[in-house]
Amino acid sequence: MNTINLINEFKMLGAGVATTALSGVGIGIGVIFNGLLRSMAVNPGATDKLFNYALLGFALTEAIALFTLVIAFIILF
Repeated sequence: MNTINLINEFKMLGAGVATTALSGVGIGIGVIFNGLLRSMAVNPGATDKLFNYALLGFALTEAIALFTLVIAFIILF
């Protein structure tokens, strides 16, 4: 087997393994908005403050997804 082909195959495998963190990001976003909806149902008066905290949590969680994709692209190229 050609060494260059083997390296390219391992690059593809590494990029695929690196993107498994995206499943955790999806679960995290679901947990954040689940908590937001439950908190809004219990205390409707604090909706604005809760929404701001949820957006902050969403942004930080989404940043992890972007870092994951950057790492995957670095592995590929």
